[in-house]
Amino acid sequence: MMLLGLIVAIVPQHGWANLELAKQRHCLSCHRVDRKIVGPAFRDIAARYKDAGAQAELALANKIQRGGGGAWGAVPMPAMTTVTNEEARVLARWVLEQR
Repeated sequence: MMLLGLIVAIVPQHGWANLELAKQRHCLSCHRVDRKIVGPAFRDIAARYKDAGAQAELALANKIQRGGGGAWGAVPMPAMTTVTNEEARVLARWVLEQR
């Protein structure tokens, strides 16, 4: 029961379907909402992009699909080539809501 309470506390209610998409696309292998694993926490990503305005979603969706390195340290993010354009936008929007 305590685990359910923790999950409810860290995932916005409208984000359950998007959390499932993040699980299906293996985002949670390297990221968590509230803490760094291999990659940064989703909340830290959202904080970094908070002033990027309308470009934030597109920039993050591109990074999800193409990967990248150097922005968060020495470990690069691999390109997620199986993520569709629409899924990348949905995931990016969801990550940006994790403030």
